[in-house]
Amino acid sequence: MTRFIHDQFAKEYLERLLQRYGEFKSSEKVPSEVREIDVLFTPFPGKETNLQTLGLLGRCASSPSIFEPFRNAASEEEICNCVLKSLSVRGALQREARRNETRISESALPKLWILTPSASKRKLSDFGAVESADWVPGVYLMAKSLRTVIVVIHQLPRIPETLWLRVLGRGKVQKQAIDELEALPLRHPYAKATLELLYALQQSLIVADNPPKDDTELIMRLAPLFQQERERAKQEGILKGRQQERQEAQQREQFLVIRREQLLIIRLLNRRLGEIDSSLIERVRGLSIEKLEDLGEALLDFSTLADLEAWLGQQEV
Repeated sequence: MTRFIHDQFAKEYLERLLQRYGEFKSSEKVPSEVREIDVLFTPFPGKETNLQTLGLLGRCASSPSIFEPFRNAASEEEICNCVLKSLSVRGALQREARRNETRISESALPKLWILTPSASKRKLSDFGAVESADWVPGVYLMAKSLRTVIVVIHQLPRIPETLWLRVLGRGKVQKQAIDELEALPLRHPYAKATLELLYALQQSLIVADNPPKDDTELIMRLAPLFQQERERAKQEGILKGRQQERQEAQQREQFLVIRREQLLIIRLLNRRLGEIDSSLIERVRGLSIEKLEDLGEALLDFSTLADLEAWLGQQEV
């Protein structure tokens, strides 16, 4: 099933965007249970402000967080399992604090973020999840003590702040997010990394057996972008190759200039001082082009090899 392909994409995507801001763990095993958390993220101290560049996603990740992304609408059972895993993590942290005879603050307990493309009003009501004026539409907070939030991606407003979460939507919502990604500058800190992951997702979906309709549409949507990226990479490779060729030509030319200057200076030294030994020749060859030019003027005043040795010694100090 392609759901697992999308699950892997979501984990890699969240890791790529958040890795510079905190400690990231994916598929983290819950103690005493054969369960795995999709994404456990703990921000680095002092990096909370930097996370604002990721909009709503950054705000979600500004404190210890558990992310559980779903390709299809999360069922009641799946939501319950997520809450159970979150409570298991909380219990483990509290037990560790007691063993260490310390106290753990509420803010240090990870908050659970369930990312689902859609959710019915009845389902949200059954979990006591309600919207808050402090958050954009589509963000539903469960009871405070549960530290759990359900983010209904397809209800998020189409604004830049929500872009990095809408990428994890499906169908029309995801395609709109890709359109917005395409419009971002190439140097945008997250656009290139996100598109690279989407290209990898496309390649995985292409080889999957009988992908559903929205996956087929996603493949078609990414196809021109993938081709554009290949052409851009090709052009960058050509330009980089030309630049490298120019640099190599300049280096060869510089080498030849230095080599000619060395031969000239050594010839003049031999004529003025007699045959000089190989150790002095090597020291002369180690001089920069500027020092060689200085030596060309100084050697007119040399009368013995000692003068040359003294001059070289001054340059090597």
